[in-house]
Amino acid sequence: MALNKLQKFAENSLLPNVYENPNAREPSLIGINGEEVQLKGKWHENHFKNQNPITLELACGRGEYTVALGRMYPNRNFIGVDIKGARIWQGAKTADTEGLKNVAFLRTQIELIALFFAENEIDEIWITFPDPFLNENQSNRRLTAPWFLNKYRLFLKKNGIIHLKTDSPVLSRFTIKTIENTEGATLISSDDNIHANPNLTDELCINTYYENKNIAKSSIKYIRFTI
Repeated sequence: MALNKLQKFAENSLLPNVYENPNAREPSLIGINGEEVQLKGKWHENHFKNQNPITLELACGRGEYTVALGRMYPNRNFIGVDIKGARIWQGAKTADTEGLKNVAFLRTQIELIALFFAENEIDEIWITFPDPFLNENQSNRRLTAPWFLNKYRLFLKKNGIIHLKTDSPVLSRFTIKTIENTEGATLISSDDNIHANPNLTDELCINTYYENKNIAKSSIKYIRFTI
């Protein structure tokens, strides 16, 4: 029987790989059984129990990328971040069922992301099909806007790579322009249609629920850069 949203929210609180920020005004996290946990600067020690590199997936939705990367790279750690608890439940439940100890999920607003990670704690970021906020007066809400890049710098290691995967030409052009105009940022590569590329990396072959629905309707763009 399919679970409704309230049932998924309740089950999230019982999963050992889900952490939630219940109050945007307070930088606290709640883990399994409603216990408050302190993880900033302590993700290796207090959750993953290893010193392997950590990758964030921002706007992770159902967590397909987070889970798939966790399967692909057992010697790396992955954290999916999204505000939608019912979506996170899908990835968290899958990871827990499969025993993927290197996969975790964080439910919070991405605007608050720097509250939960310490300097140099994160090695890499994936941003997969975020809301492109097509109205120009909302451009500062795009996850590759300068305000967000400055947030990522607070916890991303020097030369840590950011990957953007999107079907939005607006977001793609905006991101490249932002990189060009941001001191210290470097564009490594960009591709306007990855599915026309016969030499895709394994990471880019991962398809999200959203991508599977829209792959025939639009070309998928990929940008790789550092900040």
